[in-house]
Amino acid sequence: MEYCYQRVINDSFEIVEARTRESIEEQGFGVLTEINVKDTLKKKLDVEFSKYMILGVCNPPLAFSVLKIDKGVGLFMPCNIVLWENESGSTTVSAFDTTIMSERIQNDEIESFAHMVNKILKKALDKI
Repeated sequence: MEYCYQRVINDSFEIVEARTRESIEEQGFGVLTEINVKDTLKKKLDVEFSKYMILGVCNPPLAFSVLKIDKGVGLFMPCNIVLWENESGSTTVSAFDTTIMSERIQNDEIESFAHMVNKILKKALDKI
């Protein structure tokens, strides 16, 4: 996929979610938002869906630095990490490719931040 970095982890959804949270915290990120898509779809549409979680993560010092350059960058925040349970019992974890942001904004300073954040998120996913 060209818009994300993705890993399939041969473990349960719950274990991968916990390890994801630990790994992003080790990289200086925290979870700002979480959306339990399975529960939301059940509540709003009364449909069954597999386990699926969207974590909105942020590194406050990096966010502050890039917002000082261009407040419009907030449209790309927080960085999303998505987890879903596969039919096989494995779990897919995926992070948005932040360099897409820099391609749209076309600012060298923001591009530098985007590449740095992308590298950090990849490292966090690789450690799961």
